[in-house]
Amino acid sequence: MSEYARRMAYLSSRIFGELMKGTHAKQVKVVTNFSVQPRHKNNFYVNYYPPYMKIELALQNLRYHGLYRDEHQDFKEEMIRLRALRGKMKPKKGEGKRAMKKKAAGS
Repeated sequence: MSEYARRMAYLSSRIFGELMKGTHAKQVKVVTNFSVQPRHKNNFYVNYYPPYMKIELALQNLRYHGLYRDEHQDFKEEMIRLRALRGKMKPKKGEGKRAMKKKAAGS
């Protein structure tokens, strides 16, 4: 191989990202690691989990309009309603035992 052909082969490998002959295995490993697409740009890693937050918001919106029935949420709201009927809800600020004692002592 002539000097010119060797130089041209070297330049073309530099330009097109190919490895030259005679590179060590450690250098090849480094080059392959850097030639792989980064994980934060890889669609497989970025979209690994489904968009649960968007799905939840869509279902809440459908439930609000009466197009979707969430039985667990209905049950939770019914339990809250029954607690309020029995008087088991937390008192509002200024209506608790301590505030009532202060009001009774002050008047």
